[in-house]
Amino acid sequence: MEKIIIIGAGPAGISAALYAARANMDPLVINNGIGALEKAEKIENYYGMEHPVSGKELFETGLAQAKALGVRILEAQVLGIGGFDTFTVKTTAGDFDTISVILATGSKRKAPAIPGIKEFEGRGVSYCAVCDAFFYRGKDVAVLGNSDFALHEAEELAPMADSVTIYTDGKEPEFSRKSSFAVNTMKIQSVEGDEKVSGLRLISQSETDAKSDTDEEKNLQLLPEGKKAEMEASEFHSQESPVRDSTETFVPADGIFVALGTAGSAEMARQMGAALTEKGNIKVNEKMESTIPGLFAAGDCTGGLLQVAKAVYDGAQAGLSANQYVRNRQKK
Repeated sequence: MEKIIIIGAGPAGISAALYAARANMDPLVINNGIGALEKAEKIENYYGMEHPVSGKELFETGLAQAKALGVRILEAQVLGIGGFDTFTVKTTAGDFDTISVILATGSKRKAPAIPGIKEFEGRGVSYCAVCDAFFYRGKDVAVLGNSDFALHEAEELAPMADSVTIYTDGKEPEFSRKSSFAVNTMKIQSVEGDEKVSGLRLISQSETDAKSDTDEEKNLQLLPEGKKAEMEASEFHSQESPVRDSTETFVPADGIFVALGTAGSAEMARQMGAALTEKGNIKVNEKMESTIPGLFAAGDCTGGLLQVAKAVYDGAQAGLSANQYVRNRQKK
């Protein structure tokens, strides 16, 4: 069993790893994809820098520093965290048991720019399958996403729901393993309903001179079984451009679970039952402790000043607190 698993390799995560490594805790850092730091073009307001550096350069320097101290870095996508007394971190590289977890994957993601998503939050639109699957027993649900995170959320819903369909919103699926769920790749035009969500309106466009066995026909075969789709078709003609068919399809759904990209720190904390602030950040005390013993958070996911200096401090404090937590557990 691991002593400390740190999710995220930005300033907060690496800072925590440095303090954990120096305390002989042999931390494991799990990192996936490009973070906010790597996207920064220039950083010049951080202590000790004579000349500005790019975010990518600072990120790579931090990784090199951690590796020099023997910190293990695993490139994998975290799908979720289970457990309470001890934890199991589920990733695309396997499951890892650990005494403590530090969440440091940055701030929460914004909701997708699809009309109806924000309007129906809490009224059929959810961001947590573990939290809300119970409310959709025997119902037809949709999962919005195209990665392993979406696949994981669909698997959480499957035992409860009558049907689960993954909608990629026009993107190609990027699953690292085979999916047993219906996958629809049509673009989502809107989420619709009255008091609660009633379904999704999809749209596809294709040139009429290129139509044979189209994606539209394939997607229609993937509608939830037993459901009748309402079809509305219209053709747009132009002398200056190819003739295109635009087809709208309304697909009934009782619930929509948003699972875009990878699971963020706030999403993972919420799935575990940890408290969030009114702004959706992870609620922590001065020791970076969440409301769940053994679960810590650091950096942008806790809110406040979204700067490297603050993230480094948070990570240092989280690392020290996790060290003490593990020591106390080992004494029992």
